[in-house]
Amino acid sequence: MDVNSAVWTVPARAREFGFFVDGQWAEAGDRPMSERKSPAHGVAVTRTVRCTKADIDHAVRVARTAFEDRRWSGLPGGERASVLLKAAAGIRARVEELALLESLESGKPIGQAIGEIEGGANIFEYAAGAARALHGDAFNNLGDNMLGLVTREPIGVVGLITPWNFPFFILSERVPFILAAGCTIVSKPSEVTSATTLLLAEILSDAGLPAGVFNVVTGSGSEIGQALAEHADVDMISFTGSTAVGRSVLLASAGNFKKVGLELGGKNPQVVFADANLDEAADGVVFGICFNAGQCCVGGSRLVVEKSIAAEFEALVAAKMARVRIGDPLDPNTQMGAIVTAAQNATILDYIEAGKREGARLVCGGEAYPSDAGQFVRPTVFADVTREMSIASEEIFGPVLTISTFETFDEAMAIANDTIYGLAASIWTSNLDKATDAFRRIRAGRVWVNTTINNGPELPLGGFKQSGTGREAGIYGVEEYTEVKATHIALGRREPWVS
Repeated sequence: MDVNSAVWTVPARAREFGFFVDGQWAEAGDRPMSERKSPAHGVAVTRTVRCTKADIDHAVRVARTAFEDRRWSGLPGGERASVLLKAAAGIRARVEELALLESLESGKPIGQAIGEIEGGANIFEYAAGAARALHGDAFNNLGDNMLGLVTREPIGVVGLITPWNFPFFILSERVPFILAAGCTIVSKPSEVTSATTLLLAEILSDAGLPAGVFNVVTGSGSEIGQALAEHADVDMISFTGSTAVGRSVLLASAGNFKKVGLELGGKNPQVVFADANLDEAADGVVFGICFNAGQCCVGGSRLVVEKSIAAEFEALVAAKMARVRIGDPLDPNTQMGAIVTAAQNATILDYIEAGKREGARLVCGGEAYPSDAGQFVRPTVFADVTREMSIASEEIFGPVLTISTFETFDEAMAIANDTIYGLAASIWTSNLDKATDAFRRIRAGRVWVNTTINNGPELPLGGFKQSGTGREAGIYGVEEYTEVKATHIALGRREPWVS
């Protein structure tokens, strides 16, 4: 849809939600509610339930029953695909509603929110095809008396914990693939951006998903999310968020040795060689750090630039940074919106002050962006950054770019890989051989050449090193939620072992 085709306004009162279990809405009852204020406007926009551990137990029981009676896992792939396609249509029919809630809760520009909702529908459509394509193998080379089969079976009940930075899009990179595999789900969205996850439950139900297959329980990550990660009747946990919390999820999974999928933090390099198209590279670098106000796990926060062009390129980046349109997320012309919470805003500003103290040279930005309401940060660039500085190695999760220089290809690769993370990287060069050598040597789950943060559901995503385990999206994303079983079928009469 055209972002300019609607009038976008802050609602007069907060929209209130229950939670969704066993195919129906559950009321808050005597449970407390969480009120979410728009980070850009400072007014309440949604109210959601603070569920209890008992609610988690109930949701898991419901999901277990739905899995074991095979109301979903026993269906042909074509029937699952039909539900996913209807869900995609349901998402498209409610784009404006979903996008407005996404923008109000997260602070992201409305145009970006619309793009992410529509992108989510695209993923559901792709996953519908994957539901039909999932298959195993046959081994006809075991002799005339034996046939071997390898089948993929749904892993079971999946606990899904999603973050606040891309609430609907990251949800859509997981849910349709989990459903395509035949699993059931208990989903726990971030407590500050729960609305669109709850509405997806309604959309899926309207699309014909059987009751109990997709359940949403809301509340804090430290209590409800932890309870889901620890739950003994959950077969797999999928978590997207910080590396620190991911570590606690991994430890929590040890109780029943559940499978774990983790997409965690990143400190992603943007490697710019002297032979690149510098104007295009500068535009990509600015987009890579300003997209979603820098609150993007795959955003390029480390600029690694060839020394011979460093001064020229720094000037190009600074000039483009100055033209980024910051402001009200409901203004269709806004390119960079608000920081999601006051705590995250304070963290970003603290890192900016640390960069100044540690001796980095401030190129531009370096302060809050003035606003009558909400919290915003100017896009910030630091040059002359050394590896000892905290801004060089720690994930800031804000619009803060650091610049380091290199003289040789090997030095560029060493700097790019000098991190505990390995989530994403971008390479800018006009030399195909150089680009190929670079993307082979950089240790990251996703690498872009002459572009950044640009992908579709066909290719997998995930991280190396402390950026996570497992892969989402593509056919890999369906296989991630399956168990592999080997079956040997004896043919003909058995030769007696006991005579």
